[in-house]
Amino acid sequence: MAKTVIVFLLWAAAFMPVYPELWDAWMNNSNNSHGILVPAVSAFLAWTSRDRILNAGMKSSNWGWIILAASLFFYLLALAGHVAVVQRAMIVSSLCGLVIFNFGVSVFKVLAFPLLYLVFMIPVPDSIYGLAAFPLQLFATDVSHAVIQALGIPVLQEGNMLYFAQTQLEVAEACSGLRSMTAFVMLGVLFAYLMNKGWLRQIVLVASAIPLALFANIVRVTGTGILAHFYGEAVARGFLHDFSGIVVFAFGLALLSGEYVLLNRMGSKKHKSGTA
Repeated sequence: MAKTVIVFLLWAAAFMPVYPELWDAWMNNSNNSHGILVPAVSAFLAWTSRDRILNAGMKSSNWGWIILAASLFFYLLALAGHVAVVQRAMIVSSLCGLVIFNFGVSVFKVLAFPLLYLVFMIPVPDSIYGLAAFPLQLFATDVSHAVIQALGIPVLQEGNMLYFAQTQLEVAEACSGLRSMTAFVMLGVLFAYLMNKGWLRQIVLVASAIPLALFANIVRVTGTGILAHFYGEAVARGFLHDFSGIVVFAFGLALLSGEYVLLNRMGSKKHKSGTA
């Protein structure tokens, strides 16, 4: 047992160069702030599986050594080349290899979801984020423009700008909805794991996280545009802007949670009718 603890401590120490930048990405970039919760969620899920781990039977596997060695090799290459996303990804893959090597494939199967869920703690690379954010900005602007016009408010759109009679509103990159989409997919995957058995319902729940995030973001942009029309540009900045983001995210989370409860109940009813 002591040797195993030492091995895991050495593994954790090997990634010391990665932790400061990863922590900074979580704490100082709102696009990645959800990542700080992922290790805690994974640890909790692993803890709740402790009885299954003990019953799985522990037997070392050389496949784990191969995965661990390959992960550390690519980690060193990424460290030398300053490729942050690969460095961070190797934390997850090397941990999987370490678990397989020390405890065996049977234990890994039990811990597969908590371990692979750690992928969500890895920040999306800025290059990918930039490519995805701009189309989403335009989409949110287009739909919000149509809704605001339908409400009888005169508004002109040019790209990601909305022009009102006395003010203007920019749908910035932060308002693209990509941040909420990433967080919602993360939560959708977690809810799907916690759901009663039924892979079709699980797929529906995860897939619906994306349109829910888009819908919640459009509600935010549209609401901000309406307030800007009546109360000026100041309402779209500062505290009210940040507060509206929190409120709309809570709204989207409530929708996702409601869908989880509904689908879970449907699964429970089908299970009961099948066993009756």
